[in-house]
Amino acid sequence: MMLLGFYVDDIIKRAICEDIPYIDLATDLLIDENQQGTATFLAKQDGVVCGIDVALRAITLMDEGAVCEVMKKDGERVAKGDVIATAKARTAALLKAERTALNLLQHMSGIATATDAIVKEAAKGGAASVADTRKTTPTLRALEKYAVMVGGGRNHRFCLSDAAMIKDNHVDAVGSLYEAIRKLRSKVGHTVSIEAEARNMEEVEEALSGGADIIMLDNMTCGEMSEAVKFINGRAKTEASGNITAENAARVAATGVDIISLGAITHSVKAMDISMKIK
Repeated sequence: MMLLGFYVDDIIKRAICEDIPYIDLATDLLIDENQQGTATFLAKQDGVVCGIDVALRAITLMDEGAVCEVMKKDGERVAKGDVIATAKARTAALLKAERTALNLLQHMSGIATATDAIVKEAAKGGAASVADTRKTTPTLRALEKYAVMVGGGRNHRFCLSDAAMIKDNHVDAVGSLYEAIRKLRSKVGHTVSIEAEARNMEEVEEALSGGADIIMLDNMTCGEMSEAVKFINGRAKTEASGNITAENAARVAATGVDIISLGAITHSVKAMDISMKIK
């Protein structure tokens, strides 16, 4: 997965404009505009780096003459004390870009690190892939989904236009899961996949008889998921979702599901501790 340059630039510009709508009162009044400095990004905990190019772009947008050197690329593991990258630029530019650069780098690295942990735990129980959800920070979805991939996970749909997912509220509004699938199938194009959320075995049977391509086993116990996987028997992809953590990922994978999806790796992740020291 590649991040579009103009997309990244737009996020950074909006973030810096939010942080500096007029002037940086401290930097602009204290620092000579010609003074040069060197910033060092330093890991303060073990983890998986993600977003270093995004962080450095915040600096080069503030100073086109900045010279950057990357020691640890996205996806590489770092230990506490490792130097991730350096940037030589005008000191004022480094100070103005610092918070935006760190916010994005810490957040994306936190997602990659959390995803890596879940992927490793799930692998202990089976071959299920780990995927994200649409529970992302508004306007940062592509960055967060990129971080999931860097951490070894996969991406669920990016938006509502990617695939048709029938959720519980759709079912309650239409009347039945079977009818919802039938109506969708008669209208969507041949390239569109239909995923159906099933809350119990009755809905699993409806989803399968309706012809769903993917059946999400929503908030089921491991025993219920095992039963559902055996019943589906490869006739549709199976996805486990709801209350999945690093502690139970192996047990969920052991049920035989194809996919484990969870929003926690994007919406509830703890930022990785990274500092930016300027000399």
